[in-house]
Amino acid sequence: MGKVTGFLEYQRLQEAAEDAQHRLRHYREFVLHLSDEQAAMQGARCMDCGIPFCQSGCPVNNIIPDWNDLVYRGNWQLALDTLHSTNNFPEFTGRVCPAPCEAACTLNINNDPVGIKSIEHAIIDKGWEMGWVQPQPPTVKTGRKVAVVGSGPAGMASAQQLARAGHDVTVFEKNDRVGGLLRYGIPDFKMEKSHIDRRVAQMEAEGVQFRTGVFVGKEPLPAGITSWALEHVSPETLLAEFDAVVLSGGAEMPRDLPVPGRELAGVHFAMEFLPQQNKTVAGDPVPGQILATGKHVVVIGGGDTGSDCVGTSNRQGAASVLQFELMPQPPDHENKALTWPYWPYKLRTSSSHEEGCERDWAVTTKAFRGDAEGRVTSLVAARVEWQKDPATGQMKMAEVPDSEFEIPADLVLFAMGFVSPIATVLDAFGVERDVRGNARASTEGDASYRTNVGKVFAAGDMRRGQSLVVWAIREGRQCARAVDEFLMGASELPR
Repeated sequence: MGKVTGFLEYQRLQEAAEDAQHRLRHYREFVLHLSDEQAAMQGARCMDCGIPFCQSGCPVNNIIPDWNDLVYRGNWQLALDTLHSTNNFPEFTGRVCPAPCEAACTLNINNDPVGIKSIEHAIIDKGWEMGWVQPQPPTVKTGRKVAVVGSGPAGMASAQQLARAGHDVTVFEKNDRVGGLLRYGIPDFKMEKSHIDRRVAQMEAEGVQFRTGVFVGKEPLPAGITSWALEHVSPETLLAEFDAVVLSGGAEMPRDLPVPGRELAGVHFAMEFLPQQNKTVAGDPVPGQILATGKHVVVIGGGDTGSDCVGTSNRQGAASVLQFELMPQPPDHENKALTWPYWPYKLRTSSSHEEGCERDWAVTTKAFRGDAEGRVTSLVAARVEWQKDPATGQMKMAEVPDSEFEIPADLVLFAMGFVSPIATVLDAFGVERDVRGNARASTEGDASYRTNVGKVFAAGDMRRGQSLVVWAIREGRQCARAVDEFLMGASELPR
């Protein structure tokens, strides 16, 4: 542990951030990592709780108490090695993970939890600054070839692990750059794309080949799916040329809202809006870019994607931003005695909300109205209330009588989550889907992460459904071990 009485002596310290007035002028990251001294003090708050619930709260099972203690004692390089032993890309999770580990922290029972995410952020940034993050090419090659379809965090993690095991790995990505939703989805002000680029360079030095602008599956893509693919490769080609195939393309099918006026110009999926700004920041021309400049923006959906739409709209100079959520407003504080160590249900205010946004809860959208030119001009909504069905015990929604209202809306963004992977990709491979439309592949037994198609595996959101970056990394790592066992009969890759 760190200092025996550290949790009694030191308070939780938030990472410093640029104030909202100034950060709205750019798309760069605005959160600074802790100094060495600050990180050591935060590591000292780790309380040697006996059973580290933080580790079970973390999907990749980070060895959190160990690197907290190492940072406290100033052994940063070993802290980095410990962090990398379970997480290939802590610079991703240290920036965009919601930190379920902190919710599970024992100190969180009656105090502020250890700042685990901020310590992780400091460790990996120091590792890059000191040049400790180096390629780890395999000492022996197996001669086996693996294709990874999709270059998001699951695909990247799987590819890196398999390359380090000695396999020849090729990653196929339908967009023009590597990274999946990390690249085209998460705004640059939350995570600059240079973090992806230097990991790609590390992986290429380890032997991974990246082929961008290549779509694997059946075309055309459904509405709402972004792609800059210039080349098409059939599943039959991959199955013939590779010894194993990992499908890690994510859950990209957005949830739609089929109400009157849905066809009006100015009504878009979030993932039509956000990737365009990512490309603009990267210096690419985006003809006809969807912009919030001077518009009354309504974001439908209260999660992280909705928050990203809020932050991007404000940076583009929106006249106003309003975010609707169908569910009731959560409480300001969770009932820790009821929820700990699990992820609590409570009101969460993101940095984007702090920059300027009105929020409203328990609101349903009934219709969009437009002008003579077919552009949206307003949104019709109503209040709802949630009641428990006495017969089933399920919560059901009912519209509040006489609660309908209309508001100005020049740009409407759907950020209501993702329902499934792109069906055409799974269907092209002949992969069975579960009731939610995800690739059917168990994580148990000898056939772990294997689909019904002989040498085809699935991992990440494509297998488990929409989830967190940290879950994608876990799935990619575990899938890599399953592939390695399939190819070699045994594996030394970590579970």
